Order: sequence, then C-alpha cells, then structure tokens
Amino acid sequence: MSEDMGKPEMEPAPPSEELKKQADDNQVGVSETAMVTEAKTDVVEKAEKTEKESELDKYWKAVKENPNDFTGWTYLLQFVEQEKSSFNAVEGVAPKNVQNNLQAAEEAYDAFFSHYPYCYGYWKKYSDMEKKFTDVDRALAVFERGVKAIPLSVELWLHYLNFYITEFGSHEDGEEKIRKLYERSITAAGTDFRSDKLWDSYISWENMRLNKKLVTQLYKRLLSIPTQLYSHHYDNFKKHIMENHPKDILSLDEFLKLRQEVVKASVVKVEDEEAGSEAPPGEDAPPGVEAPPGVEAVGGMADEDEAKRLRERILENQETVHRLNEDEVSKRWTYEEAIRRPYFHVKPLERAQLKNWREYLDYEIENGSHERVVVLFERCMIACALYEDFWMKYAKYLEQHNVDGVRSVYQRACTIHLLKKPYIHLSWAAFEERQGNYPEASDVLSNIEKNVPNLVMVSMRRISLERRQGNHENVENLYQSYITKAATPAIRSFYSIKFARYLRKIRGNVEKAREVLAEALEKDKKNEKLFLQLLDLEYQTQPIEEQRVLDVFSNALKSDLSADFKVKVSQKRMEFLEDFGTCIQRITDAYDEHQKLVKDHNSDRKKKHPDAIDDNHAPPEKKHKHDKYKSETNGSSATGDASSHHSSADTNTYNYHWPNYSSSYPAYHSHYGAYGSYGSYYPS
Repeated sequence: MSEDMGKPEMEPAPPSEELKKQADDNQVGVSETAMVTEAKTDVVEKAEKTEKESELDKYWKAVKENPNDFTGWTYLLQFVEQEKSSFNAVEGVAPKNVQNNLQAAEEAYDAFFSHYPYCYGYWKKYSDMEKKFTDVDRALAVFERGVKAIPLSVELWLHYLNFYITEFGSHEDGEEKIRKLYERSITAAGTDFRSDKLWDSYISWENMRLNKKLVTQLYKRLLSIPTQLYSHHYDNFKKHIMENHPKDILSLDEFLKLRQEVVKASVVKVEDEEAGSEAPPGEDAPPGVEAPPGVEAVGGMADEDEAKRLRERILENQETVHRLNEDEVSKRWTYEEAIRRPYFHVKPLERAQLKNWREYLDYEIENGSHERVVVLFERCMIACALYEDFWMKYAKYLEQHNVDGVRSVYQRACTIHLLKKPYIHLSWAAFEERQGNYPEASDVLSNIEKNVPNLVMVSMRRISLERRQGNHENVENLYQSYITKAATPAIRSFYSIKFARYLRKIRGNVEKAREVLAEALEKDKKNEKLFLQLLDLEYQTQPIEEQRVLDVFSNALKSDLSADFKVKVSQKRMEFLEDFGTCIQRITDAYDEHQKLVKDHNSDRKKKHPDAIDDNHAPPEKKHKHDKYKSETNGSSATGDASSHHSSADTNTYNYHWPNYSSSYPAYHSHYGAYGSYGSYYPS
C-alpha cells in the first residue's frame, strides 16, 4: 500500500494577503464605478430639472408681468403640456416627478382660466389631461367648471356629453343621468340661434334608445325656437311622424285626445252615407278574433286610414307653429348672418361686427322676450368680452329685472375681463351704493385703484362715498393720503383745493382749510388756482377780514406768477378795496401800484413783441370797431365793470375765468381816474 493513500487529502492553501487585497480593490472599484455612474445620473437629472424649472419660471414671469398677454399664456400651456407628456413617456420616472409636473400644468390652466374663461377649447384640453393622468372624477369636475363659466357654449356641452356617455353610459342609472345632463345643456344653451347640433345630439341619443315619445316631445320644444336650421328640424319631424304610428310616438293622453278629434271630424262623413247600406258579407271580422297566420286582418286597412288622418292632424297643428317660428327666424336672419366671430378672441372686432351686435341687441330688447334678450346678451358677451360698453349695456338692461343678475354681470366684467377699465368699476360701485351695499361699493373702488393707481376720478369717488355716509374722519384721511402720495405738484394742488373746499363748506373749519392751501402753496408756488382758491376762501369768510384778504393779494403779487395773472390780481385788489376797504390811503396806493404794474407789463410786451399794434396805431377799420364798442358801453370798457370780475370756478378744472385785460388796460385810467386826485385832497 502506498504511503500517500493513508494520508488525508491536502486542504487548499488559504489566499495570500496580496490576493485578498487585490480582490478587495476590485470590489471597491466596481462599487466606486457604480456610485460615480449614479452620481452622474443624479447630476444630469438635477440639471435637466433645474433647466426645465428655469424655463417654466420664464413663461410664468411673462404672464405675471402682463396678464393680458394671451399669446404668452398659450406658450405657458404648451410648455406644461409638453413637459407632462414627456414625464409620462419616460420609464422608471419617480411618481413624485410626474405629480409635480401635473401640478404645474393644473396651476397654469387654473391661472389661465381666471383671465380667459371663455376659451372652451382649453377646457376640453384640461379635462382630457385630468382624465389621462389622474382620474375621471377630476376630469368631470373640470367640465363642470367649464359649463358654469361658459354655459352658452354648444361645443363645450357636446364635448361634455360625449365624455359623460363614454364614461357613465354603462352604469345602472347612467341613462337617466345622461338625460338629465342633456336637459341641463338644453336649458342653458338650447335657445341659442346656433344650438342645432345640441338638439340633434339629444334627439339622436333618444332615437337610439327607441324613446319615440320623448323624441316627439323634443321636436315640439325645438320647433318653437328660432334656430339656424329650423327648416331641417321640421323636415326631420315630418319624417319621424310619417315613419311611426301615432300611438307609438304620442303620450296616451295626447293620442286619445287627438283620436277623439279625428273621430268627431269623420262623423259627418259617416252620417252622409245611405241609411240602409250594408257592408259586403265578411267585410268585418268578429271582434276580438285575430287573423290566422299568413292572412291579413280585415280591419287593418281601416286602422291605417285612421293613422293617416292622425298624422295629418299632427302635422296640421304643427304647421302653424312652424310658420310662426319661420317668421321669427326671418326677422333675425340678417343680424345672425352678420356675426362672423361668435366665439371669444383677444383680437379686436371689426366696427361692423360691433355695430351689428348693438343693433341686434336693440332689436331684441324692443321685440323679444326677456329670456331671448338675456341669451343674446350672453352670446354677445362671449364675442365682446373685452368691450366695456356692452357689459354696461347688459347691466343697465338687467336693472329692470333682476338685481342679482346685475351684480353677476358686474362681477364677471370687473373681476375677470375688465380689471383695468375704470368706468365700469365706477358704475358697479354706484349700483352697489344704490342698493345700500356700501362696503361692497368701497371694495370695488379700492380694487380698481389697486389695478390702476393714480386715477383722480376713482379717488374722488372713494372720498364722495365716505362723505355721503357721513364718515368724515375717513374723508379727511383719504384726502391727506392722496395729498401725501401725489405724483406731481399739480395733482397735489388739485387734492388740496378739493380738501380745502370740503373743510370750508362741509366741516366749517376755515382755519384748517387755510393751512391746507398754505401747505400746497409751499410745494407749488406758481399755481394760480391755489391763490384764487385761497382768495375765494377769504372772500366767503363772514365777517370778511380785510387784512387776510390783502395778505393773499400781496403774496400773489410778490410771487413768481406770470405778469398777466398779476395784473388781474391787482385789478381784483382794487375792486376789493373799493367794496370793502376801510382806509382810503390803501385804495390810492393800490391804484398807483396797479398803474405801475400795467405800465411795466405793457413795456415788457412791446419789448418782446415790437411789431404788436396798440389801439392808438390800429388800422382804421379795427379802431372804428373799438370806438363803436366803447360808445355802446358808455365810453368804458366792459372789463371796467366791477360786476364782471367776480371769481367763478369750473367744477372740473378749477380754472377761474377772468376777462382778458390785455386789450383793455387803457380803460383802467378812465375808470379809476378820480383816484389820482386823492393825493391832492388827502396829502400823506
């Protein structure tokens, strides 16, 4: 026996440290490679996500800066739609990414519809997106929002109905729910002149279910409504009557009543037959006996004859309705043919289109029913949503019928379509104030002021609203706020004048009115209206304070105002002193100063306009006219009459109308010539 056979087998030698190290290094290398690859993938994905988010932000920025940029909105919707589809197409994408992308699309659509709810095509796209990526219920909710926003959209109703039939038609109560949805659509849009496709869809759906009686009822409703395809519907109705037995298409009550009428009409004919005539043997079958198979019942011909007479009576009755409806259609056909764009678009409508809508509305208001007028207005609002006057016309019409309807019109116009149109906001605020809804009126004015700041008409309406409620503290706060925030000195002066008048006339606070005008003059020293308003304030103080009035005159004459204005002020000062002055010396001093002022002013004018011709060197015909005018006014200029110089203020511009003194300065000498001798009789 060999020695080796008795020895146990040799165990494999353990791996050396070097081999272990090499194996570990290989494993580490593989792990590091995987980690690097994964890290690179994460970096790429993050970079792509950041880039896409950056693009999305850019699209959002464009529409946020200008919400009226319709094209910018369409770009945003296109982008989120593409991103949503691409996320869905990639395999293995985390559900979170898909959800985030869908949420971005929903936000974009919701924001878009807050500005443009009349775009029915985008409601369909939104619903399709929800159906594809979320669930049917959310798609249904989108359609509900859509038909609520634009209930007259026949196309949107048809999309909704097709969706509903597809998704819920096989349910146990699906047929009844679909019928209710059809009824909703007909109630909302069935009286639209172009609602024919909606009616056809409803009738076709009932026909497919062999609901002949319901089809007849639908036709009777439809044939009394003026629609574009009224003749087509009447032809289909006649075909429906001729192809079906009357008892199958009429309700039992209708059938029995109609048959009774036909039977009564045939009695006369029967009575005219010969009294003893008998039917041939075997003409009448025994009552209650059915004919054998293959043999025609003897009474069948009589039944068909009766059915024929019933059909004729049905069509005869409906013919009258058809003729009346045809007449109504013909009256509106010209207007309807002129409507080239019945849908919403941001592009302006042609003048001819706008004119046609106005004339059509006027015709319907005068001749149509209230229901038809409202439907036409709603149709008009879709096409003319961006035109302020149509909304105001609609609101004015509804004020005679429905207060809630008026408020709905204003809300849609002012919060969706015409955010920056002031006149309709002012109209809405006035409407709410007439209803006694003062908080709502205030909110309306505040909103338009936020959207379009620095509109004086809105500011004054806010102030007037508070004043009419007796909220005088709010009035003063508003005035102070507008004065402080005024963009220009002219605007500040405007509010100051208004505020001073309010303080003087309403609050009786003359001292504060003076302070307001004085502060305004510090900011706007060359504003003639402020001096005149301050002068008017002092004139109306009782008793009149001579020194205060003279101080105003003095400040005006020392100011940097125009020389023409100073001459007028000087003239007014002389009138004041003549009427209310207590010191004759002041009168003579004022006269002397006035003469010097006029002389200097005339000298300056001649220097600036050396070619100007005065009255003494005027052409003979002009001088003759001037002399004739002076003779007619007893030798004195009309401007010399003190009664012609009373200050008067335009309620809009506060421009005090002073006569033109430049052509009548010489008259001052003749009118106030006696003042020159005061120095002799009353030496100083």
